[in-house]
Amino acid sequence: MMKRTSIFWFRRDLRLEDNHGLFQALKSGNPVLCLFILDEEILADLRKDDPRVGFILRSLEGLRKKLEKFQSTILVQRGEPLTIWKRLISEFEIAEVFANHDYEPYALGRDRAVADFLKSQGIPFRTFKDQVIFEKDEVLKDDGKPYTVFTPYSRKWLARLRPEAIREFNTADLMSNLFKHEDSGTIEPERYGLEPGSINVADPDLSIDTLEGYAKSRDVPSKDSTTRLGPHLRFGTISIRKLVATFQETSSGLLNELIWREFFMQILYHFPRVVTKSFKPQYDKVKWQNSKELFELWCLGKTGYPLVDAGMRELNETGFMHNRVRMITASFLCKHLLIDWRWGEAYFAERLLDYELSSNNGNWQWAAGSGCDAAPYFRVFNPTAQQEKFDPDHQYIRKWVREFGSDQYPQPIVDHKFARQRAIDTYKQALQ
Repeated sequence: MMKRTSIFWFRRDLRLEDNHGLFQALKSGNPVLCLFILDEEILADLRKDDPRVGFILRSLEGLRKKLEKFQSTILVQRGEPLTIWKRLISEFEIAEVFANHDYEPYALGRDRAVADFLKSQGIPFRTFKDQVIFEKDEVLKDDGKPYTVFTPYSRKWLARLRPEAIREFNTADLMSNLFKHEDSGTIEPERYGLEPGSINVADPDLSIDTLEGYAKSRDVPSKDSTTRLGPHLRFGTISIRKLVATFQETSSGLLNELIWREFFMQILYHFPRVVTKSFKPQYDKVKWQNSKELFELWCLGKTGYPLVDAGMRELNETGFMHNRVRMITASFLCKHLLIDWRWGEAYFAERLLDYELSSNNGNWQWAAGSGCDAAPYFRVFNPTAQQEKFDPDHQYIRKWVREFGSDQYPQPIVDHKFARQRAIDTYKQALQ
């Protein structure tokens, strides 16, 4: 006879500590089996050697080792989620399924389909808030409408922040409630038909020096002064509640970045059209030139603008790009080359280890002028002036553009003065 069990479905929350949904599952009264699904729908859109898959598998192996101490394991399956759930109900007597909320359009559709199926089998599907402090309709204007400007949103967000919003969900005392299961071996990529890339994701740097120095050096790309938290936030290997509690004490600048993340998440929730359309509809009238040749040079970091090229090469080699440089490279593509922001957004989505749909979309639309709370269209970054201000000694540039200063380095593919005026004229015509 099958043993009655609850299942906790890991998705963007690859940790045991301070995990809301896992905490609730462990309190459910049934032994808890941990599950992760390598979603075929998502894998199909990734490069064969995508390093993010490697990061996920390494995180799962870390979870497996921790669970092993409690005579338990994590069941890892590859396939289409609904198909897998149909199989699991024949293998286990499932009392309840627990997970944490996911907010992106594909995930919402996936969860609706799974919830409907489980309901048809008499199995509750319970989900909880975990990857954000405030979600959906929790931070609204006084008239009940969503914020579309960051500053008032951040004020309301901070005003709502109470100790209970960041209290830890202590799973440590509940681990005896895990499903006892013989470990089925290490989690190797080959076992799941995967060949993830070799780029390693750096551990987050929450040292006091980095946290306290963030505001001073955050715009200087040659200084390794960022926290490298992006992928860990994306895949939930660290608790958002822990981060907010830490940043409250040490870094208002980093706390502000987390609020920006939640601002873009609520924009995606309230205005899902932004996935494919400009937040400001009139910006979809901009007549992009969309040169494939120039786009390719931008992707390769061969534009003849050293700071742009350094950023793109850092991205291509490491899956990371400094935040200031992301802004400059994005502006260059949209304004200097008049290439649709969606092209750049898709390229970043393919390459960034910390890719998150809401933030990537929000920041690209900010750079293009088409988003909420965006830079005005006539603001065109001068990449040379940005270089002189933020990398005057060429330390960052020389690290990534090895041929900088030699005959091998290309001439600029477009003149800044000409490109700036062309962008302003093009946008102005579209917005008349």
